[in-house]
Formats: sequence, structure tokens, C-alpha cells
Amino acid sequence: MPKKGNRKRLKFRAGDVCSESVTVADYADADPAVVKSGRLKKAVANAVEKEVKLLCGLEASQGAVEEVLSSRSVTGDGLDSSDDLDLEEDGENETKVAHKKKNKRRKESSDGGEYPVDIWLMLASYIRPEDVCRFALICRNAWTVTCTAAFWTRLYRRHYKIGADLPFRLQPDCIDRMCSLRARVIRSLFHLYEPFSLRVSKIPALPESTPTTLLNSKCLLFWVTKVSGTRPEALWEFNFKFLKQQRHSKNGGAKSLYMPRQYEDVHTNPDSDCYVLQVTTLNFIFTPVVMGMILSLFTINVSTDMRHHRVRLLFQDTPPQRWKKRGDQGGTQVVLDPVHSVKLMDWWHPHYPSSPHI
Repeated sequence: MPKKGNRKRLKFRAGDVCSESVTVADYADADPAVVKSGRLKKAVANAVEKEVKLLCGLEASQGAVEEVLSSRSVTGDGLDSSDDLDLEEDGENETKVAHKKKNKRRKESSDGGEYPVDIWLMLASYIRPEDVCRFALICRNAWTVTCTAAFWTRLYRRHYKIGADLPFRLQPDCIDRMCSLRARVIRSLFHLYEPFSLRVSKIPALPESTPTTLLNSKCLLFWVTKVSGTRPEALWEFNFKFLKQQRHSKNGGAKSLYMPRQYEDVHTNPDSDCYVLQVTTLNFIFTPVVMGMILSLFTINVSTDMRHHRVRLLFQDTPPQRWKKRGDQGGTQVVLDPVHSVKLMDWWHPHYPSSPHI
């Protein structure tokens, strides 16, 4: 039996195909040894379809079909002289031209006008507090507006109501100061703006899962306060203030926007990367000194009596190394049991302890 590799296929060229050279045998009685699938090759079918469309267009314009066939035969001779030109290459050229046109359109559409900062400052008067970030991402001038003291002062006055219950540091007299203006306005919005205050009120007393935000953070402060609540027994609050460690970005040469010098005081916030973990227990528990240490483990489990929760914190003297996995053994351990509530507060939280400078 002849091997499959010895079978030869016919090679069709676009110039060899026209309305006169296509027969019924090309479709019905084609030799399987020549065309394995028993059907006409796709290149031939495309050429015939192109020929038919060309003829239909000429008939509609009352042109002579014979001239088309003669011109087709002339161009066919030219195609026979060069074997590299076929329909697939024509299709690739068409796609390249289409991509170039799209890129040209994108460049033309990207060219736009640049509006002055005064117009963006006027538009900022209609921005909701939750849309400030989206507004700043529109363009560079819009971002510059969000850096100004006028933007944050107007945002505060728009939502302030006379007689609102605000801490002293967030009163209108303190808002007039430039230093840390942005931080004070954001904190006041969690008292004045209803969507923000509802977001805080919906936070449960105990988180559904153990938060991982504090891992590898440095403990700056630790203090304990006695609280008298609705229960007859007093409660104890254990507060841990953590500083989140900054990660070095891989893209060191990436471009970044620089804050205007005249507005650096407006964005000053010493607690921008700080969190406060507040654990409320039913009784006082002795804890070791952990200030200046790194938190490597934080778990919230069910207590042994199955009625309350248990919080376990593990601190290390040095930050963990990336290529080493640190186990549960070693370090300074803090166990709080039984636990009444656990709160993880960001710097903008209404119950976050105030700083003397903010």
C-alpha cells in the first residue's frame, strides 16, 4: 500500500481560478487522494466567491462580463510569475492596514483640550465625598484641585450642620487651620455624612474572619482602660496601635505625581498608615510589654467555655524574612480570654483615639 506521505495535493493559485475553470467535478467527484476531505479547498472557494461578487457588481452597473474575464486572465498571468502572492497574504495586509487605521483614530481621539484649574475647582463643588477619588483620576488638573485647601474647606462646609455632635478638634474653628486639613475633614465626614456613618455602624462587634491587615505591623503603643458599660461588671479595653510596614515597589522607575509644595501641610497625616486594635475583655488580664515588636500571628477562636471568643497575638523582635517561614513557636505571646468584642479601627474611624496634632 502506498504511504500517506506520498499523496500529493494540488496547489491552487488565485489567478488560476475563474468562472470558466470551476466545474461540478471540483465539488462532487474530487479525488480523495488529491483532496483528503473530499471538498473544495478554502483558497479556491474564496477566489470563486470573490469572482462572483465582482461579476454581480459589474452586471448591476451594466458592464461587460467578457472584459472582466479578459482582465482576470491578464492579472492571472501576472500572479503566475510570483508564487509568494496568495489570498492569505492579501488578508494579512488588509488586517495590518485596519490596525494602522485604528491606531491613527486612537491618536486623533486622544488629542483633547486642557481646561484650567479654575474650571475643575468649580466642578468639584458638585462632587460627592465618595466620588473624590474618581474625580482626581480624570486628569492632572483635577488631581491638583483635590490637593488644595479650598477643595477640602468647601467639602466640609457643604456637609456641616449647626449643632452637629462633633469632637472639639473637628469643629469649624479648628478646620480653618492648614495643617492636616484633609485628615480632619475626612474624619468629620464620618460624623456628618450619613452614608459614611452608616458604613461604620454596620461593622459587627466581632469580625466574621480574622483580619490579616495587621500582620507584619509594628506595635507603637499599648494601653489598657477600664470601661463601665451596661453590664454590672466592668469591662477592660486592651488597645494596640500598629504601624503598617511599607513595601518596596518593584517598579522603582515608575512615574508618580508629586504633591505641590504649598499644599503639603494640607495632606500631612501622622496616622495615615496606623491602625488601632481594640479588644474588650470581661476581666483584667496581665500582658507583657510588646511595644516596638512585630506582629507575626493574629487569631480569633472560640473560647474553652464555648460561650465567648479568644484572641491570640504573637510578637517577634525582628520583621520576618521573605524566604523563611516563621512558625508559631518563639516570640512573645499575648492571649486574651474571654473576649467581649474586637474592633480594628483605621485612622478615619470615629472611635479612633485622637492625636494632639490632628
